[in-house]
Amino acid sequence: MIRLLIVDDHPVVRDGLSSLFGRDPEFEVVGEAADGAEAVRLAGVLRPDVILMDLRMPGVDGVSATRELAAAGARVLVLTTYDTDSHVLPAIEAGATGYLLKDAPRDELLRAVRATARGEPVLAPSAVALLMNKVRSASTSPLSARELEVLRLVAAGSTNREAAAKLFITEATVKSHLLNIYGKLDVSDRAAAVNEAFNRGLLVPKTAD
Repeated sequence: MIRLLIVDDHPVVRDGLSSLFGRDPEFEVVGEAADGAEAVRLAGVLRPDVILMDLRMPGVDGVSATRELAAAGARVLVLTTYDTDSHVLPAIEAGATGYLLKDAPRDELLRAVRATARGEPVLAPSAVALLMNKVRSASTSPLSARELEVLRLVAAGSTNREAAAKLFITEATVKSHLLNIYGKLDVSDRAAAVNEAFNRGLLVPKTAD
């Protein structure tokens, strides 16, 4: 039997899910929580096999709760109405085992819970497409090789003049490259460009020897 903890701030949703799983002897709903803090507390007491987690809740949200629960070894299946990158990516990064939308058919939801209980990743088709697009965009740098060279020097603290000297180009050319970089990364200054480049994986922090 798969023991479930249902986490959602809407009582109607919790009741509906409890009823759905209650009709199948393979599942047992051992608890319900209305926010992330309560979910973490109950999970520590009840030790469910799978936690069905909503994302947007008052107080401690689903991503924060998922991060804490996953760190403790819990298996979390996010069940939400949102499939944008601002919701999917943070949830996956927080350690969610799966990500499913609330409009999923009953059989798909049951299969997803079974897979999550086994530790197998489960993703809604829209989430898969989003992650694939993210990987593709990350693997293709919008910056030219020379622009990356300039940005690496800027990230290391070089002034425009110092970067120009190191690359054997003029200071005006460095400024031109920086303007192109700002446009491609949709930023307005050096610090923002460096930060965005690290976020996109275009620049990699140096590790200590």
